[in-house]
Amino acid sequence: MDTIQHSNILVNGITMHVAQIPNQGPPVLFLHGFPELWYSWRHQMVHLSALGYRTIAPDLRGYGGTDAPPSAADYTVFHVVGDLVCLLDALAIQQVFLVAHDWGAVIAWNFCLLRPDRIKALVNMSVVFSPRHPLRKPIESMRVMFGDDYYICRFQQPGEAEEEFARVDTALVIKKFLASRNPGLLLVPKEVGLGGNPNAKIPLPSWLSEDDVNYFANTFKRTGFTGGLNYYRAMDLNWELTAAWTGEQIKVPVKFIVGDLDITYNTPGVKDFIHKGGFKKHVPFLQELVIMEGVAHFINQEKPQEVNEHVYDFIKKF
Repeated sequence: MDTIQHSNILVNGITMHVAQIPNQGPPVLFLHGFPELWYSWRHQMVHLSALGYRTIAPDLRGYGGTDAPPSAADYTVFHVVGDLVCLLDALAIQQVFLVAHDWGAVIAWNFCLLRPDRIKALVNMSVVFSPRHPLRKPIESMRVMFGDDYYICRFQQPGEAEEEFARVDTALVIKKFLASRNPGLLLVPKEVGLGGNPNAKIPLPSWLSEDDVNYFANTFKRTGFTGGLNYYRAMDLNWELTAAWTGEQIKVPVKFIVGDLDITYNTPGVKDFIHKGGFKKHVPFLQELVIMEGVAHFINQEKPQEVNEHVYDFIKKF
């Protein structure tokens, strides 16, 4: 961790906090999810750096040390992919290996749609490519399929989730997300509240320390959760703006990794999409598919060594 350097770089009209380990080798860009930070990639950064790669992990727009515009309209995939293209330009990097998880995975798929020329290969985790439905917005689809208590639907109203998170300690919010191993649909009735029981005791898994929790919690105490929640609130706007890419395929080499206890893998329809040809149809250069047994959502932190090896085994081919 002592080798990780931090800087603030002006990109696309915002200031972005970037963690990196400079090397002369090929660059690897890591994209985190919610509720996470660059810190989620600490294990992968150090491991790949030791193998000669230049590792780069920004706090995405709305997170950590990066600027957080208040409006959800400023969190479309065009804004976030734009930030990343500008970051590569600022670092004088033409092409990167892209490694991503959760919301970072969604951004990575869109990065590959919009600017495949900047991506050498992609290792994506947890969230499969979701082809744009030509007729129905995503939040409407989720309400129909999963109901209003589905967590993404509950995140839509500005300020509401933030108020519910604020009723409990921020460290408890982080633990509830990171330590969860329930692969079922995340449904949260309003009477329960997104923050849950403020007196809950959540034991930490072996891969997550109190210091790790405190790093995330102290940062989110300072920034709040609005930036990260705005990604969910921009989903319908993304649908409207990306109509021109309906039916477009992902045209870069891909390795996809997911745990069999991941909430995303167990979402109705996803397993069939992955295993019955839908995924390969939309991601024709999918070269490797890994289902890790007994692993939940935060895969790169839960099984860092295995993920390190999976990433390296793929990108070393190029």
